Amino acid sequence: MPSAETRREELKAVWRQAQACTKCPQLAATRTSVVFGAGNADADLMFVGEAPGANEDEQGLPFVGQAGRLLDTLLEEIGLARADVFIANTLLCRPPGNRDPLPGEIDACQDWLFRKLELIEPRVICTLGNFSTKLLRADPGTGITRLHGREEIRTIGPRTVRLYPLYHPAAALYTPSMLEVLRTDFARIPELLALPALTQPASPAGTGEQPAPEEPELVVPEPQVVAELTEAAEPAEPEPESAQLGLF
Repeated sequence: MPSAETRREELKAVWRQAQACTKCPQLAATRTSVVFGAGNADADLMFVGEAPGANEDEQGLPFVGQAGRLLDTLLEEIGLARADVFIANTLLCRPPGNRDPLPGEIDACQDWLFRKLELIEPRVICTLGNFSTKLLRADPGTGITRLHGREEIRTIGPRTVRLYPLYHPAAALYTPSMLEVLRTDFARIPELLALPALTQPASPAGTGEQPAPEEPELVVPEPQVVAELTEAAEPAEPEPESAQLGLF
């Protein structure tokens, strides 16, 4: 199995490719940052939200505003932290004016998401809100109101996972009564993580409903701990790319 450093370099290579993505010309022209994702690249639990907002676009990291702080609190209440999970979005770039993602933008960006699934190999994916739920379920007609808190087994790109739709934390910021719903749904996450691992598809394929080959796991640091993972001969300065990645 490749070393942690080799696997980290593989993720950095994908990150570099994403920085130059221009599949959505309007998003590429107006973004400040490509928000690739952040967290533990060896995580069993992955969260997929909608799209970066203004704070995320500025910092290059997902869920760093009020919704992100609430997500941190909800994780803490079930004994987890950002260091234990991986957080991404359906889009890598902020839509202008925080408008909703367009269907063509979601389609153009899904390959980046599927690549992260290959590398991280999560066992449980929590979708946050309507857009990510509809994308990963390949069902544009059924919304989060009907699906939240109900897990199902789905093959998504290269992985078979337990998919667990949740309301977006931002919903609780605007509708306080939603907070208890979120807390109730979050409370089941440890139970889902404790279930046996699912059998993975064996053959590669090219569509979202078919499998892809398994990839080695990755361990990538967050900015403040990058120096700990650099080689002993170069302890003084973390690589800028690793710092921007914001991964553990």
